[in-house]
Amino acid sequence: MKSIEINGTLRTDLGKKGAKDIRRSELTPCNIYGNGENINFTVVTKELKGLLYTPSAYIVDLNIGGNKEKAVLREVQFHPVTDEVLHIDFYRITDDKPVTIEVPVVLNGNSEGVKQGGKLQLATRKLKVSAFAKDLPDTFEIDITNLGLGKTIMVGELEFPNVTILNPKSTVVCAVKMTRAARGAAAAAALAAQNAGKKKK
Repeated sequence: MKSIEINGTLRTDLGKKGAKDIRRSELTPCNIYGNGENINFTVVTKELKGLLYTPSAYIVDLNIGGNKEKAVLREVQFHPVTDEVLHIDFYRITDDKPVTIEVPVVLNGNSEGVKQGGKLQLATRKLKVSAFAKDLPDTFEIDITNLGLGKTIMVGELEFPNVTILNPKSTVVCAVKMTRAARGAAAAAALAAQNAGKKKK
C-alpha cells in the first residue's frame, strides 16, 4: 500500500481552549494510540489535504518531533456546519499485527450487462479489511466483464490473497441495473424469438 509522510509537533496543552487556539493557528489537533502510549500532537492543517481529500488509502508515516511512527487514519471529526477538521485519531501499526483499514474498490472491464443497455452501479466504494501492512493493496480490482444485466457482485464472492474482508458477505459491491431501454430491448428480443419460433412451425 502507498504511504504518505506527515510531520507533527508534540502538543502539551490538552484543554478545549488550547484546541481552539491550535485551530486558529491553522493547525489540527491529533492523537495516535494503539500498541503503546497515546501521543497528542498537532499537524499543519494544509498538510492533511493529501490524506483526507482523496479516494486513496494510505499507510501514514508520522514524524512527531523526531519520533517516527507508522499508522492508519482511524477517525476524523469535522465541524457539522463549516466542515472544518476538528480532530484526527491515528492508530499505530506494527509489522507483526494485522491492521484494519478501508481500501478503495476499482472496477475493470466492460460488463455484458452494460453492453445490453444496463447501468453499472458501484454500491460499495471501499471494503473494510484486516491484513498485515505488507499485504495491503492500494486498491481491490474487480473484473466485471461477465457481469450480466440485473446481476450483482457481493462481498461473499470476492477473495484476495492474505486479506480478510470484514464487510458482511451479503453486501453488494456492484450491480448492473435494468434500465427502461434495456427492458425494451429485452422485450423486443423475446418477441422476435417468439415470432421466429412460430414461423418455423
